[in-house]
Amino acid sequence: MQAEPKNSLVGEEYEVEVGPVAHGGHCIARTPEGRVLFVRHTLPGERIVARVTEGDETSRFLRADAVTVLEPSKDRVEAPCPYAGPGRCGGCDWQHAKPGAQRRLKAEVLTEQLKRLAGLRPEEAGWDGTVMPAEGDKVPAGEVPSWRTRVQYAVDPDTGRAGLRRHRSHEVQPIDHCMIAAEGVSELGVEQRDWSGMETVEAIAATGSQDRQVVLTPRPGARLPLVELDRPVSVLRVDEKDGGVHRVHGRPFVRERADGRTYRVGNGGFWQVHPKAADTLVTAVMQGLLPRKGETALDLYCGVGLFAGAIADRVGDEGAVLGIESGKRAVEDARHNLAAFDRVRIEQGKVEAVLPRTGITEVDLIVLDPPRAGAGRATVRHLAALGARRIAYVACDPAALARDLGYFREDGYRVRTLRAFDLFPMTQHVECVAILEPAAKGL
Repeated sequence: MQAEPKNSLVGEEYEVEVGPVAHGGHCIARTPEGRVLFVRHTLPGERIVARVTEGDETSRFLRADAVTVLEPSKDRVEAPCPYAGPGRCGGCDWQHAKPGAQRRLKAEVLTEQLKRLAGLRPEEAGWDGTVMPAEGDKVPAGEVPSWRTRVQYAVDPDTGRAGLRRHRSHEVQPIDHCMIAAEGVSELGVEQRDWSGMETVEAIAATGSQDRQVVLTPRPGARLPLVELDRPVSVLRVDEKDGGVHRVHGRPFVRERADGRTYRVGNGGFWQVHPKAADTLVTAVMQGLLPRKGETALDLYCGVGLFAGAIADRVGDEGAVLGIESGKRAVEDARHNLAAFDRVRIEQGKVEAVLPRTGITEVDLIVLDPPRAGAGRATVRHLAALGARRIAYVACDPAALARDLGYFREDGYRVRTLRAFDLFPMTQHVECVAILEPAAKGL
């Protein structure tokens, strides 16, 4: 273990009053000297003892854990998971908060990001200020919904046990059971097996089919183990040289169901993690766009074609949809999934490179579901110039969403409605769907 620098403050403890929640799964406090602390495992209004986990005397801010709660919040509960807490698993941020309080905290973060980065109050964004739970996720305080259909386990190199990484660390917290893992993941029994020689083991349980899959990443030079789990499962491996994913046995894909359609997702590719997420987001996007027969649409960062398929169903044979996706295997899957639609085309490449090459100068509808960093100013400017009557922006990061909404406003689009969904319970993450339209239509 690396020695701390001489001016390190790691291990220092401060008794502090906790302030507001901040983006990132922590709350803000200040040391008696006025230095900013980003503190995990606490809640606004609490009085705690915070122990510094990162930072030194020259740092702009310090990271810390709440190691003693002197005056608890009324929203605090005993963390249901035995692996939650300072120095343990980093997967969940809010195990110690009541479910309703978690959603309020996420709403506060979204509100703050919209104001700071987009200059928007909730009412200006057509948002009622609430974060909605997914169907079936309203559980009593002290209980945890089992929602995560994809879990990437890290493997302890010394013991071969599967676990989860500690917060901002490569160290592995071995676990016997992940409480937020979906039943289809838990029933595989990954945590009870020896994975010596593996770096990670990703377990996938499809929604709407019985498909189960594990994706193994071996350490350099290691041989794959004989995979014998508690349910039938297909096995893939990540190549240490090129990072490609290769089939070992079983299907190289899983079948997911959403919006009345089956989607093939290959090689451990992206699909929404919560079992209700795909349908929830499709419904929100379609209710916002209200596609009409014969319209043209773009689906950007389209993955395996979830939104492109939903739009194609609704614009009919006279409509047309172009999807753009950078991942080669995802493009192959999208083309397979949408082969029944003659007027759907999927192009491979980065949106900012492919979109200008298409020569498209106008379009009726746009859906974009960019990665966590957002779409960015240049892409937003290009999209605004296409004159779409409605744009649906699906976002997993409030800060990136707010930045891009600010760019859209500069380029003549206003937010018509915004909806927020708690599709990552117990964590800091929140999923949003913003519907935009040309500002003139809102006057």
